[in-house]
Amino acid sequence: MFGMILKKIFGSQNERNLKRIAPLVDEVNGFEPAIRSLSDAALAAKTGEFRQRLSNGEELDEILPEAFAVVREASIRTLGMRPFDVQIIGGIVLHQGKIAEMKTGEGKTLAATLPVYLNALSGRGVHVVTVNDYL
Repeated sequence: MFGMILKKIFGSQNERNLKRIAPLVDEVNGFEPAIRSLSDAALAAKTGEFRQRLSNGEELDEILPEAFAVVREASIRTLGMRPFDVQIIGGIVLHQGKIAEMKTGEGKTLAATLPVYLNALSGRGVHVVTVNDYL
């Protein structure tokens, strides 16, 4: 009974986590117009810019919103698929080293491209494991 009251007041663990992530999703969305206006060459040059910023002491978490916006735009241009906010949330959760449970059709593969790109910028490599041969 007491637990249900607390849940009503503070929300579930999932709701609290989503509330913490929402500002990051808003930041990613905020970069979208500027990133969309970049040429293909300028979009590709963002990778070098991000690596330089990391070598200058910025952290992955600091460049996450802009890097995710770059991946979103690259996905639109190359695949014709735009990662939606739910996929951005999944990517953030994966970057944080947590498990993101997503239903069939919610775009797990597309969501995984976001933290893969971000973490590959460090130059240390990224491993992706899937149980499906076609992914």
